Amino acid sequence: MKRLILAIALLAALPAAAQDLLVRNATVHTAGAAGTLKNHDVLVQGGVVRAVGPGLAAPAGVTVVDAKGRPLTPGLFGGLTGLGIEEVSGEPSTVDGGLALGAMVPAHEGSSWRPEFDVDVAFNPRSAAIGVNRVEGITFTVLAPSALPGGSFVAGQGSAVLLDGRYDAALPGSRSLFVNLGSDSSPLSGGSRAGQWMLLEQAMAEARSGQPDGLLTRAGRAAVAKYLGGGRVVFHVDRAADIRQVLAFAKKNGMVPVIVGGAESWRVAAELKAANAVVLVDALANLPGNFDGLGSSLETAARLHRAGVRVGFSQRGDATHNARKQRQLAGNAVAHGLPWEAALAGLTSVPAQAFGVSQRGRIEVGQQADLVLWSGDPLEVSTFAEQVWFEGKPASMRSRQTELRDRYLAPAGALPRAYPGG
Repeated sequence: MKRLILAIALLAALPAAAQDLLVRNATVHTAGAAGTLKNHDVLVQGGVVRAVGPGLAAPAGVTVVDAKGRPLTPGLFGGLTGLGIEEVSGEPSTVDGGLALGAMVPAHEGSSWRPEFDVDVAFNPRSAAIGVNRVEGITFTVLAPSALPGGSFVAGQGSAVLLDGRYDAALPGSRSLFVNLGSDSSPLSGGSRAGQWMLLEQAMAEARSGQPDGLLTRAGRAAVAKYLGGGRVVFHVDRAADIRQVLAFAKKNGMVPVIVGGAESWRVAAELKAANAVVLVDALANLPGNFDGLGSSLETAARLHRAGVRVGFSQRGDATHNARKQRQLAGNAVAHGLPWEAALAGLTSVPAQAFGVSQRGRIEVGQQADLVLWSGDPLEVSTFAEQVWFEGKPASMRSRQTELRDRYLAPAGALPRAYPGG
């Protein structure tokens, strides 16, 4: 109840359409070169951070919030999820993240490989799952298409999206191609990971020549061609040997690789640093779930950081509905050797830069003012977000979960609780 009172009181002090804001007396975790700044103010005008410093003057008309020393961070990254394209995992009509054309594709149209598949167009900013995670400080995520049986291990395309409820949520410059490699994808490549590289090489050849060879459609060739010579490709891969193959493949084709999973990435940290690759790890992965992850370790993030590799976080499993648990991943990485500031960067500035949205993810002059005010250390699971701002605008701190909580904790009325006034 104390959490609810604090959140509502703070929200009530902010006009819904405000873009100009002064947060006073905060412990500002910039997630940038300045690190942590105690007893500092942050001035936001026009949705952009205009000044960071102690004792800033409040311009006329600016809403002032006294943080009373509490932590202020950039908005957090939710990882690679299906937020907005997956509502109820067990109800197929609400899941739009994967393509499984299989035998439905006519022979003259190529195989079931459809890299032109783009999940952005299915994004629903009013998804209840978004609100549940937004009130926990998650302000942006990357929509990641899924590889399904009857589909391809080249799952398709997706973008980073802002979770403030806007329909045009995809952030410019963040479009990525998603490729799933390793033993889990072997059934989609003839039963062998060697088949994955054979098919990828054929796809690259078709994209370069523009000529059909039985794998890609015309639209598919055009889609892949956009990633040759500088495009961002996200590789879900765990085994160290496979990661080395990814880096060589990306270099050969001029791609910017982002490694997701990376259970054994610490074994090839030197190669990753040389390639300037970002690795998004699940910091709770310890015991291997298959032969690709025999080198899984709770210290993976710390080892990569010590080697100079940029590290961020993304969950395995039910990442969509539990994106808010990203903080737990980062806190766990700190418990196993990752510096606190690096862990926060892994939730903010590192993924923002990795996905081409570097105007977000830090509290610095000129940055978009996506901010979160916390009750305590944001990497502690007992901490909660008191207020979230998108470009200086306060977000509602209510979600489907808080509404259900309030309904069923309220005193019983004349009607059953499922009814208004009940």
